[in-house]
Amino acid sequence: MATTSTTGSTLLQPLSNAVQLPIDQVNFVVCQLFALLAAIWFRTYLRSSKTSSFIRHVVATLLGLYLALFCFGWYALHFLVQSGISYCIMIIIGVENMHKYCFVFALGYLTVCQITRVYIFDYGQYSADFSGPMMIITQKITSLAYEIHDGMFRKDEELTSSQRGLAVRRMPSLLEYLSYTCNFMGILAGPLCSYRDYITFIEGRAHRGAQPGASGKDGLPCERAEPSPNVAVIQKLLVCGLSLFFHLTISRTLPVEYNIDERFQATASWPTKVVYLYISLLAARPKYYFAWTLADAINNAAGFGFRGYDENGTARWDLISNLRIQQIEMSTSFKMFLDNWNIQTALWLKRVCYERASLSPTIQTFILSAIWHGVYPGYYLTFLTGVVMTLAARAMRSNFRHYFIEPPQLKLLYDVVTWVMTQIAISYTVVPFVLLSVKPSFMFYSSWYYCLHVAGILVLLFLPVKKTQRGKTTHENVQLSRSKKCDERENSLGQNSFSTTNNVCNQNQEIASRHSSLKQ
Repeated sequence: MATTSTTGSTLLQPLSNAVQLPIDQVNFVVCQLFALLAAIWFRTYLRSSKTSSFIRHVVATLLGLYLALFCFGWYALHFLVQSGISYCIMIIIGVENMHKYCFVFALGYLTVCQITRVYIFDYGQYSADFSGPMMIITQKITSLAYEIHDGMFRKDEELTSSQRGLAVRRMPSLLEYLSYTCNFMGILAGPLCSYRDYITFIEGRAHRGAQPGASGKDGLPCERAEPSPNVAVIQKLLVCGLSLFFHLTISRTLPVEYNIDERFQATASWPTKVVYLYISLLAARPKYYFAWTLADAINNAAGFGFRGYDENGTARWDLISNLRIQQIEMSTSFKMFLDNWNIQTALWLKRVCYERASLSPTIQTFILSAIWHGVYPGYYLTFLTGVVMTLAARAMRSNFRHYFIEPPQLKLLYDVVTWVMTQIAISYTVVPFVLLSVKPSFMFYSSWYYCLHVAGILVLLFLPVKKTQRGKTTHENVQLSRSKKCDERENSLGQNSFSTTNNVCNQNQEIASRHSSLKQ
């Protein structure tokens, strides 16, 4: 079972056989654990107060390339080719137009690699293949290209507050660029971070500067010593352990494919179908929780991810976190789910597409997200369904939520009902994303008589929606403002989910301003 081929090292084949997991997955997990140990060593012996930025860049880059070579063999050359050509484009084309050329090349190169992997090598196989890291590198290349364009070509008054905070004012050296795109902390599983945040970390300025206030203005200079990430890392590793346990036990006994089993469809009652749909998709999430939380822990262990102190003086290590599990599982609206899932990818989509699109930004962002995720037809079915579900949920919320705010008992009832509806709608939407192919996806939707598609379309046809900027409803803007006061972490907007796009489409300037303050 575990003796599958791999493009990377076969050194761990005996371990792969012992745990009955594919060798590429074993290589990935072991390399991430090695990266965790390397991160601890990096922070202990190469801390910025003792080591030059040059050495830190070199070590981070070489370790990253070694891990890529171990996991993917000569396919890791794609990382250097994509990054190297993109850097040449930045230098040759110039700051006025290089963001466009970098965007087209990086995304096009990624798409070609995805097409060859899917339709030539292993269609339908979930594997730790080289296109996964390339998705993160593509995000970094395009983000940096836009940030350089904003910082070196556009005038400050033309930029949003978010763009001003992220703008890069000088061209990175080749070493800085490779360190950013290929460092060992994020080369295998990310998450995406801004170039300015990464350079601030390498140069050791993350904990020295002024602490951003709620208004986005700098406070007094901070004289605290460098904070320790140990508690945050331990907490995240515990989450990783639980997620891995659930994935290896419960997830395997509740396959999503059983939703389209002919006998199950013929004999199961509707309540049984609904419950199994929810439980099977719930069981599919721990593998993402494991990969993203471990990646976050690795960065924190190296000292990266510090985002200042809260009102109690406790260090926050969520600058590049990619998800909030509790909020995901307790979501009472589509927006709440999307705001807490694959966070950094949503930020990328917002920065490079949604904020800059002059025509139909929502549709353009969905298209970009679909292309970036890959070429399986199931992805596109999920994104198309996601458009309908998102707009319908937005319309429902804007028309009805304000009737259920008071009294508390009514609000509780509303929260319970919307939690059930949200979880079912999310599960219904992402089934094709898991099934991948057209035929099984349509088998599932036809077995449900396309009921949520029909319901969503009817909602959009018959419920009035007051349009404001970017097609948002007036009431939703009020609710969004309230919700953001309860959730300070703007940097909580990512791989493998349609929700990243939708999350982007619900961001506003309040978030952008707060994000800018974090980058000063």
